[in-house]
Amino acid sequence: MARTPSPLHAKRVPKRASKPAETAEAAAAVAPPAAKKAKPAANGARPVEAVPAKAHKPKLVRDSFTMPKDEYQVIDALKARALGLEKHVRKSELLRAGIQALAAMNDRAFLKAIAAIPTLKTGRPKGD
Repeated sequence: MARTPSPLHAKRVPKRASKPAETAEAAAAVAPPAAKKAKPAANGARPVEAVPAKAHKPKLVRDSFTMPKDEYQVIDALKARALGLEKHVRKSELLRAGIQALAAMNDRAFLKAIAAIPTLKTGRPKGD
């Protein structure tokens, strides 16, 4: 005995339309003109300067890590300190600033800062 399909399953979802293949002519028509040197106009008008290309946004990466609670509370203290100086700062901004400060250190200061931090067991902490 053949099964008849349910009316709910009979509806077909249309596939996404694929993008048409872009030809070199179409790309040239859409692409901004290449940066050219400004040429003085023959009629004495001001030259038109080329617009620089847009800068690409950096790709962001999400990550997680383990930190002792007392060190985590330092983040809150630093955020409160920034608010006292009339600057709102996020946790990620503080961490990034710390990385910038470490990167700016010479090797001796960097090793001293790293040695001051105890090594932690990696992974998620067990629930209490």
